Amino acid sequence: MDGPSNDDSLQGRMIRAAGLDPALYDEVKQDPAALRQAFSVVLLAAVATGIGFGQGDLQLIALGMLFGLLGWALTAYLSWVIGDRIFPESGPRSSPAELLRTIGFANSPAIVRLLAVIPDATLFVMAGTTVWVLFSTVIAIRQGLGYQSMPRAIAVFTAIQVLMIPIALLLATPEAVPPG
Repeated sequence: MDGPSNDDSLQGRMIRAAGLDPALYDEVKQDPAALRQAFSVVLLAAVATGIGFGQGDLQLIALGMLFGLLGWALTAYLSWVIGDRIFPESGPRSSPAELLRTIGFANSPAIVRLLAVIPDATLFVMAGTTVWVLFSTVIAIRQGLGYQSMPRAIAVFTAIQVLMIPIALLLATPEAVPPG
């Protein structure tokens, strides 16, 4: 879909977000009520990932939901600090809540991870959806921060990833996972 849409349903917005529609990210940035929908997108993405890759293991799904929510909040906060406070463009400033909304919807493509249950498709689905979510997150950061520059949004995204990798590695250590 091109341009703005009157479909502000969760499904309609997720389809537009997955289609990398910058107007959708502008729309949810301006709509405080979209925070609940963004929260739902993050949870749905985590469940889809857990079903697709964990083959329905409830403990993995619950852990994925927890890490999905933490990652979402941390990405939004770091986007705001780095992009709005350290490297702002001229113009209106953004808020953490605006970035929570845009970045939440950037997780929409992860719903496709349900297809990872298909034998021999797991690696392809994981690689494809990961790249897709990366692209949508860069667009969400650009629109959420009101940037005109895509390279600046990519730089903010890259800085966030550099900061989050040690956190992810720390959380992924066997000592960090409670015994099952």
